[in-house]
Amino acid sequence: MNRKQWVIVSVINDIIFINLAIIAAFLVRFAGNLPSFNFQAYTSIAVFITIIQVTILYVYDLYNVEEAGDSWDIVSTLTKAVTLGVVADISLTFFSQSFSFPRPVFLLAWLLQIVFLSGWRIAATKIFKIRWPAQRVLIVGKGDAAREIIKELESRKKWGYQVVGIICNDQQMLGKETDGAKVLGTLDDLIPIIRQHSVNRVIVVSPIAHREVLEELARVASANVRLEVIPDLYEIYIGKVDYTLVSDIPLIELTRAPTSNWIHLVKRMVDVIGSSLGLLICLPVMAVAAAAIKLTSPGPIIYKQTRVGQFEKPFKIYKFRTMIADAEAKTGPILATENDSRITPVGRVLRKFRIDEIPQLLNILKGEMSFIGPRPERPFFVEQFKNEIPGYAERFKVKPGVTGLAQISGGYATNARNKLKYDLIYIYHQSMFLDIKIALKTIRVLLTGRGSR
Repeated sequence: MNRKQWVIVSVINDIIFINLAIIAAFLVRFAGNLPSFNFQAYTSIAVFITIIQVTILYVYDLYNVEEAGDSWDIVSTLTKAVTLGVVADISLTFFSQSFSFPRPVFLLAWLLQIVFLSGWRIAATKIFKIRWPAQRVLIVGKGDAAREIIKELESRKKWGYQVVGIICNDQQMLGKETDGAKVLGTLDDLIPIIRQHSVNRVIVVSPIAHREVLEELARVASANVRLEVIPDLYEIYIGKVDYTLVSDIPLIELTRAPTSNWIHLVKRMVDVIGSSLGLLICLPVMAVAAAAIKLTSPGPIIYKQTRVGQFEKPFKIYKFRTMIADAEAKTGPILATENDSRITPVGRVLRKFRIDEIPQLLNILKGEMSFIGPRPERPFFVEQFKNEIPGYAERFKVKPGVTGLAQISGGYATNARNKLKYDLIYIYHQSMFLDIKIALKTIRVLLTGRGSR
């Protein structure tokens, strides 16, 4: 059983046992009978009672098995949580005017809930072996903070934590042990060490190393590593951040998942429905565009080109051809410019109103793209930009899009570095509201032929 399965099983068990405890309390109070008048007072608010109790259990960290402790800790914590829950339930029955809910039942339910909820937890922790994902931690820097963090993580080995070592810029310490771990190398060795030791979490205790580490990690898409720092005032001042604790040391996470799963689900539903309708609605426009391309220049109507998608997976993108056939036969891959001589007269119109992008509705329907996201680039330029621009690999954490913040904020000639800034703003501040805003501005571009500058 893994962490996620444990939480799901815990919530389901709690819902069952909370209500079983109340029903058992009724049976004890009324000698094996369930009088409809009194019992209906419970059934009418059972959902609310359950929500209140589960919420309080969550507040008391009872779904985090790492914080569970031994059997006595479980019973002690559950007693506090159930007591608060029962007080809240009594208040609920008062304000909902469920006066027929017998008060002695609450006392019996309080005792039975403590027995049931703690009983199944204690039994489960002894019967089931929970598989925790490996937390292979690399410490950057040394000193008192490093020593304290290493000591704490070593005590959490049963939860999957393992300190692989330390890196610091003291050449004389290489290969030696300090603060409870071996010095594996310097900052220059960061990426090779991460790969060699399968590191998935980096904790920076040296404030001067924060930016260097972040830039190194941002260059490598395959280094899917959680980066945390012991914050100075600068990191605290920069804005809203999520933090965790190791012992009593606060850690701020500088790398994080771009969006929650529900946003991905909603976006995919919108993509499927929207691309299907879009293909039907745009058929007349597509027919006119295809005819114009065929009649004015030799070559294929639809241009297929390899682009790099989410997780750096290549795919074929579909576009109406806007350049002369074999435009890069002599030059090799080059980026389009504002007044590119290779663009045909019809192609210039198609680009101005973004009509050349319509066939990408097929890419959206296939799941290779989304309506909104960073524009996908060709492999040749991806490798070039990854080497030249720190953070470029971050673009591949989300699906590429037909339009995005960079497209409504500039034109075809906007340089890659500035486009990346727009893309990262979108990736890490993604929301349905922002998607709607980009969609509306894209419609303005389609209707006017002008983008925001």
